[in-house]
Amino acid sequence: MIYSITRNHQILWQLLPQHVSASRNSGDKLKEFIRILLVFCGTICVVLGVLGMFLPVLPTTPFLLLASICYSRSSKRFYNWLITNRWCGKYIRNYREGRGISLKHKIFSITLLWLTIGYTTWFVISLWWVKLMLLGIAIGVTIHLVMIKTFKPGARISHFIKECDSTEEHV
Repeated sequence: MIYSITRNHQILWQLLPQHVSASRNSGDKLKEFIRILLVFCGTICVVLGVLGMFLPVLPTTPFLLLASICYSRSSKRFYNWLITNRWCGKYIRNYREGRGISLKHKIFSITLLWLTIGYTTWFVISLWWVKLMLLGIAIGVTIHLVMIKTFKPGARISHFIKECDSTEEHV
């Protein structure tokens, strides 16, 4: 056994200098691998985020935000597709820019959450501890959604106009 470990150790030391002195392409290969890995992870996050739109147990927002981060560091094309997507692009942009979620989306999300979890706990699940777990998740997600800033579409423009008006008065 000791001979095997020593022998493997010697082989690794013989290979190491060759690997270290390899051309600069090895760094490019690592960057390409990381880029592909980030695109793959971003795509998985998009799939989970879309599933989260229909399954109340999966959170949509964190997965879509994680996908946007992965895509922004790996593929400009995928990032632009996600940010300009008609289903979730505006939602991600508003959330990332700190504007929040619209009241309509909050009401829709909370209503859908309670309808699906309510149906599941009353008609599908018979184990009391699973029912409690689902209700706990629903309460937690509801609190989280209520705590997120509510986006008002005209608020940013009107705030800017008020700032401009106040600076004109001082001039």
